[in-house]
Amino acid sequence: MTPAGRVALGAVPGGGAGAGTPPARRFPALGLVLSAALLAVPAAAGATACGGQHGGHGAGGTAMDGPGPLGRIEFPTSAGDEAQRHFLRGVLWLHSFEYEDARAAFHEAQEAEPGFAMAVWGEAMTHNHPIWVQVDVEAGRAALEKLGETPEERLAAAPTERERAYLAAVEELYFGDGDKAARDRAYAEAMDRLHRRWPDDREAASFRALALLGTCQGERDFAVYMEAAAVAEEVYLVNPEHPGALHYLIHSYDEAVHAPLGLRAARRYAEVASAAPHALHMPSHIFLALGLWDATEASNRDSWQASLDRGRPSYHALAWLHYALLQQGRFDEAAELLDLIAADVAEDRQGARGHLASMAAAQAIATGPTSRGAVEALKALESVESDGLYADSAVAALFAKGYRAALAGDAAGARTAAAAIRDEAEGETGRSAGAAAISADQLEALALLADPGPGSDARMAGDAGGPAAEAALAMLRSAADAEETLSLDIGPPHPVKPTAELLGEVLMTLQRPSEAQAAFERALELAPGRRLSVEGLADAATFAGDAETAADARGRLSANTPR
Repeated sequence: MTPAGRVALGAVPGGGAGAGTPPARRFPALGLVLSAALLAVPAAAGATACGGQHGGHGAGGTAMDGPGPLGRIEFPTSAGDEAQRHFLRGVLWLHSFEYEDARAAFHEAQEAEPGFAMAVWGEAMTHNHPIWVQVDVEAGRAALEKLGETPEERLAAAPTERERAYLAAVEELYFGDGDKAARDRAYAEAMDRLHRRWPDDREAASFRALALLGTCQGERDFAVYMEAAAVAEEVYLVNPEHPGALHYLIHSYDEAVHAPLGLRAARRYAEVASAAPHALHMPSHIFLALGLWDATEASNRDSWQASLDRGRPSYHALAWLHYALLQQGRFDEAAELLDLIAADVAEDRQGARGHLASMAAAQAIATGPTSRGAVEALKALESVESDGLYADSAVAALFAKGYRAALAGDAAGARTAAAAIRDEAEGETGRSAGAAAISADQLEALALLADPGPGSDARMAGDAGGPAAEAALAMLRSAADAEETLSLDIGPPHPVKPTAELLGEVLMTLQRPSEAQAAFERALELAPGRRLSVEGLADAATFAGDAETAADARGRLSANTPR
């Protein structure tokens, strides 16, 4: 039986080296050969027991109040019991990045006790989103100015030295000198001083860990990330139900190399803070980095449902759920999610349009450009206006269109899409700029293969060493090198087609399986368990005569195939 999205042109031998053309989904004109079996990875264990409601509020009490478990913290302040109860709930929401709920709780604390300086501190903190590289300076200043027009007046509103230290730190975020990066560094330094002054203050330690991550401006500096992890680990040792410690540990470890260190936090956080939709999603940062697709699916299905229950749909969780389904070969279920989000786009729901673009592109690539699922996904892309989209989403949509053009032999269409990608990314910086350039380079390489020039065979098959093939391979190898220099990211990939995977597929078409095997192994270092890369590895190893690697890869594919 041929899996969904696969056009079988040959059978895969049961083991050992196979003669002849590699097993294939062969695309017209360009003749790329791609495999299409299903990925297999072991399931993650469920989260261990933790959480529940905690009483005993008061000025020095631990916290939990509201719709369900949010974790447990100790954050004594000078407030009375009622204001403190609202304040603690706000901090719990804050640690799980549920900023609107946190802001509402801090407002309740201010209403219960006008002039409560730490409640104003909390409100200001909700306008700074370090991991997402977002800050609303005007809103943060407006919150703090409730305490006074000058720094001196604002600090004087706090009755204790420790509370004044918290206010002084947040002042750096909104009134400090320099650009955002400079203010983030100043805030992190202030939190370091606060933590050193009060080493037993677990909130100071937790917010210091988050501040450290924020200094990276969305890039991944391993030294800084491990420093943040070390701080959060100390909090976890004292309080394994601390939502901030668990959350920030996951962010510190959420890439393939360090993800095993994050499994403990991932398995606890969702249960400790199950009232927070974002907390339900966060374990999948570790699961996805390890290629644990059933666990990634479960986390994001729970998060998506919880976000609907709270009336604020998380398309971020939906996109991760969609990607997990694609990795399990559950293409029809993934397509249903495209229909769902397309309906929300039609209703102009905030955030839906960009996620539809990324999801449809991923669907088209995962299912093969000639499949019914890909055709429907590309139709969905046609309905998405690119104006106002984040660059990553717009580039993914353009790449999917150019990719299909190239594989259909339309070199001009591929080059047009590549040019559009470069135009879209103009003015972008950092990872988004680099990923866009790589996507454009990929299309240029495929266009060269689709139209190698006068007097050349336009088909790749059999042209294992022709000048067009060698030039395209050189471009793809350079793009793969460039991709490895990008700051590590977590989630559905950008570029939407990993370059090493594409390189492996092209090499298989050129009947160079040993080189293809190395390319697929390289791809899996960045994206463990990715279905097309594992499938490609299985095919390449089979035809390279590496029976052990082929059997291992096919075992993973089989184990992840829905029964």
